[in-house]
Amino acid sequence: MTLALLRRALEPARITVIAGCLKAELLASQIRSGSYRGALTVLPDVDALPALAPSDLLIASVAVAEQVMAAAAGRDCAGLLVPDGEAADGERLRSAAEAGGMRLIGPDSLGLAAPRLGLNATAVPVQLAAGSVALIAQSNSVAAGILAWAARRGIGLSGVVTLGGSADVDIADALDHFTADPSTRTILLTIDAVTDAPRFLSSARAAARLKPVLVLKPPRLEPPWPALTHSALIVTSDAAHDAAFHRAGLLRVDDLDELFAAAETLGRARAADSGRLAIVSNGDGLAALAAARMRQAAGTEQRLPEPEIVRTAQDYREAVSRLLARNDVDAVLALNAPLAPDDSGDCARAVAEAHAAPAFRKPVLAVWVGGGEEISRFFASAGIPSFATEQAAIVGFEHLTRHARLLKELMATPPALDESDQPDIDAAAALVDRAIAQGRAWLEPDEVTQLLVLFRIPTLGLVIAADATAAAEAARAQFAAGRTVALKIVSPDVAHKSDVGGVELELANEQAVRDAADRMAERLRQLRPEARLAGFLVQPMAHRAKARELIAGFSVDPCFGPVIVFGRGGTAAELIADTQVALPPLDLASAESLIARTRVSRILAAYRDVPAADRRAIAEVLVAVGNIASALPQIRAMDLNPILADAGGVVAVDARVVLEPDPARRRRPAIRPYPNSWTRRLALGERRFFIRPMKPEDELLIGAMLARVTAEDLRLRFFAPLKTFSHAFLARLTQLDYAREIAFIAIEEDSGEAAGAVRLHAAPGHAEAEYAILLRSDLKGIGLGRALMELIIDWAKAEKVQRVHSQVLAENGPMLALCRDLGFEITADPDDISTKHVALDLHALGSSRPAEP
Repeated sequence: MTLALLRRALEPARITVIAGCLKAELLASQIRSGSYRGALTVLPDVDALPALAPSDLLIASVAVAEQVMAAAAGRDCAGLLVPDGEAADGERLRSAAEAGGMRLIGPDSLGLAAPRLGLNATAVPVQLAAGSVALIAQSNSVAAGILAWAARRGIGLSGVVTLGGSADVDIADALDHFTADPSTRTILLTIDAVTDAPRFLSSARAAARLKPVLVLKPPRLEPPWPALTHSALIVTSDAAHDAAFHRAGLLRVDDLDELFAAAETLGRARAADSGRLAIVSNGDGLAALAAARMRQAAGTEQRLPEPEIVRTAQDYREAVSRLLARNDVDAVLALNAPLAPDDSGDCARAVAEAHAAPAFRKPVLAVWVGGGEEISRFFASAGIPSFATEQAAIVGFEHLTRHARLLKELMATPPALDESDQPDIDAAAALVDRAIAQGRAWLEPDEVTQLLVLFRIPTLGLVIAADATAAAEAARAQFAAGRTVALKIVSPDVAHKSDVGGVELELANEQAVRDAADRMAERLRQLRPEARLAGFLVQPMAHRAKARELIAGFSVDPCFGPVIVFGRGGTAAELIADTQVALPPLDLASAESLIARTRVSRILAAYRDVPAADRRAIAEVLVAVGNIASALPQIRAMDLNPILADAGGVVAVDARVVLEPDPARRRRPAIRPYPNSWTRRLALGERRFFIRPMKPEDELLIGAMLARVTAEDLRLRFFAPLKTFSHAFLARLTQLDYAREIAFIAIEEDSGEAAGAVRLHAAPGHAEAEYAILLRSDLKGIGLGRALMELIIDWAKAEKVQRVHSQVLAENGPMLALCRDLGFEITADPDDISTKHVALDLHALGSSRPAEP
């Protein structure tokens, strides 16, 4: 079902309401009482359906919805809104909508609005102004509150859709619509539940790269399954949603007040990521309150400009102008209290004049205490976010800064990893499958060590001993080398060894090992008489006095799949509550971001006589944990706790792995991992190329390749002259969502330099996809372009894309000849004689399977 149908339904020029239901009649009354500029038809009941004319939006009750959709089939109707009903009605309504070739909004939808058309087809009787903020809501009551707030504050809306039961049109569809809508600058999203995590994340990531998306979701704190590991205790449903929102680039807010403050700022302004706010006020006390709030928000490590106190409108104009011109200021907060003889209106106009100066592109925020709606509307018309209190203003500014930092993080180029040092996925899968086939719920300690070695995670060696005597003998070699050992029980029935006194450290001789083993066995009998004692684990002590204890691991969320955990480790990791979560797969940049969000990251830096820990080594462990989570859905949870990290690197001291024997409960990552299986080797004469899907760390390779493309070839590819290539430009080329786009890079095997690249971006629903290709100018004419085009067509077939298309300059004869040879249809562009449309219909062609690397 195409996005074009949804666009017609959400921006309807023709609406037909089928009466006979109180809610449908209410929406019809709302439409009539407003200033809708389209055509409204109200049919009295289903008996009038034979007279149904083509409509962009139909509105009907759940009782007659299926009849309406059957009657609408073939009559050029785009969508149906069902304002009543329950979630149980969803499946049959969705089937009817699909059969009728329509989009379905609901059931139980509060309605939709398109203020640019004067349309308020919701059950909220307010006048909605046209603007740039879109609202997507699952909850009717939350949506009603936001619409009332927007009307009261004069916040202009570009569109509103309440999804109700989301039987067809869901969050992902609505995000795709408003992402493509040029009138939408900011998206507000209220969520009760995500049902299709991969689709949601793909659409959310695409939206957040172009415009701010604020999300409000009530928390759910219970763990999804019984918690057998620290990671499983940490990865609650709420934590998994946090990980998803952060990875997609969404800004989560906790309540309506925070949502309104963030929407006020992000709907009108943007700011730098350094978060330096200057304050100007006509009162010392008001300025002091704001400064205290700002210092609390910014943290003690950041120095902020001292507040400036002013008295007159001219003072405001000069102070705001002066502060906006400073290099150490990112934004200005102007505060005003109604103090005689100053005129608050004159002061507001002075602030707006300073903000409007063309030399300044920094935001100004305003708090006019007691200013009323007139002052609020004035600031809104000037593009200045305004707030009732200094606290709300600081919260709003924090979201400006958070958004800027999140965008910077999303666009970061990760350092490259050694591609030759890849984990042995097949061996790891065989290891896990053997354990599951034996009916075990855990990997044995020696198997865990094998798994870590396969994924290049440093770990201590270990020996499993059957009894106390064997444990003492196993420790003999360590004592001879001058080391002490740790002794731990091995029991398939005990998740946390320390809970039963099952760990003893710094044992220095064989007798100490035997005594410790006896003590641990006795404690186990007393505390857990039902638990089986399978033996003892002997490990050398890791004498790293200045190491930090960390935890890394993952647990599987029912909605979002595996979720990575990192933070301060030890036996009380979940109680210390210094952990953060992220969705796999990770690269070094996203792993570093995960580290930086924890408090323990501060002590990873050097302090006093303690050298800095090796953060790169920690990040590499997190990347490896993400690879395990992505590649092995047979694992339900994993803990590496503690990991010791210091200047010499990292080592996992203890680890446990919980298996998932039930295939029905296994979850793949919500974000599609890097498609390793689509690698190729290509020989063209004496030249050899390695072709693989593009990675974010290919930014430097692509930049170097573009430097070797002639100006004329760049013009033919980009339809305009290009002289420089910014980081943002190159990041857009190399940072891909493999669920909806792919790019292949061809690398010369001899030189390691990029030779060419081809990309394909699929529209939502994969009905069609647009391609683009560019070769290094010195490699044209050797067959590389054809090979890349054939590869991208194979990818499109495998992804069930129905049509591949592009635009080609009419003067680009070689590209048009290649398209013709590959079976593309070439047509003239009716709007531009300088370009041609090229399209290849794949609907009737078979799918392709990726070759083994």
